[in-house]
Amino acid sequence: MGRPRQFSDTAVLDAAMTVFWERGYEGASTQELCERTGLGRGSLYNAYGSKHRLYEQAIQRYAATAGARQLQMLAEPAATVKGALRELMIGVIDADLADPGRRGCLALNAATEACGRTATVAALVRRQFDDLEQAICHLVTVGQRTGELRTDRPPMQVARTFQSAYYGLRALAKVTADRQALLDVVEGAVAAL
Repeated sequence: MGRPRQFSDTAVLDAAMTVFWERGYEGASTQELCERTGLGRGSLYNAYGSKHRLYEQAIQRYAATAGARQLQMLAEPAATVKGALRELMIGVIDADLADPGRRGCLALNAATEACGRTATVAALVRRQFDDLEQAICHLVTVGQRTGELRTDRPPMQVARTFQSAYYGLRALAKVTADRQALLDVVEGAVAAL
């Protein structure tokens, strides 16, 4: 029987998630992962198997934290569907502009970083994208049913178009501090609903 773990998985995964979020998969060295998690190389590999397995678990942790907050925000009752979707986008603008490292969205970063992307990573990211797509589609369906939103396009098509603007906004916020330009994206996306 092995020794019980002397560390918190949550704390380790949070620290690893931060390293991967700041540096990307390729840029995250094992040394930095050890320093930031507080684990020695042997303990890190014994607990998580490999750097890549730790990366996969960090992406899952991101989905359970940041991704879950987005979904919760969309699930909360709102005065209007457009208001809820606008608030989602403004919330990420505020978060992204307040982040001095301009890390953006870890799921989007993982989707676009070729070296760490495997079928498993792609599936984890796709799951996050699908969850957000479904939440947006639900709101669009509600908005079309109540007459707030146009009904000339299928809800899923509207949701996918909005989600594309959302992720484009996340990428743009990594390279610009122009809040008004980002708000223009929000207003354009909401007006298209």
